[in-house]
Amino acid sequence: MALSLWYPVYTNPRAEKRAYEALIGKGISAYLPLHRQLKQWSDRKKWVEEPVIRSYLFVNITEQQRGEVLMTKGVSRFLYFSGKPAVMPDKQIHELKLLMASPYELEVTEEELQPGEKIIIRAGALKGLTGEIVSYRSQKQLIVRLETIGHSIIVNATASLIERF
Repeated sequence: MALSLWYPVYTNPRAEKRAYEALIGKGISAYLPLHRQLKQWSDRKKWVEEPVIRSYLFVNITEQQRGEVLMTKGVSRFLYFSGKPAVMPDKQIHELKLLMASPYELEVTEEELQPGEKIIIRAGALKGLTGEIVSYRSQKQLIVRLETIGHSIIVNATASLIERF
């Protein structure tokens, strides 16, 4: 049996949800992290689900399925690192799913944040999650780096829940 790995996939602009649904429709295992956001229009406000990382989703496939993913409407290309398709470690996908299930408010940034102290969360919904502490907008916040795709997720966490290592 072929080994399946998580690959980050770049989608066409604003096509993340359609590409995700098309992949699921083909029987391809995919993950699209979404968060609820209050949107303001000129005549109303509405809660909508938006992708956490614009133009990205993740597929868990074998190498033989890459062509099928690329032939999916809304999928643009795989991300490459050193000439090879980038692979996301299972641990990072698991941590991303943990973050999405947590009650914390999330912020995603492409900023190159300076590394700080390594920490692990010892209690709460994010128990076991590892990250870095940085000073950002004058608050201490937990950073979970997704280095494969060049993004960081910032989560507000109280100091009582974290432990340095």
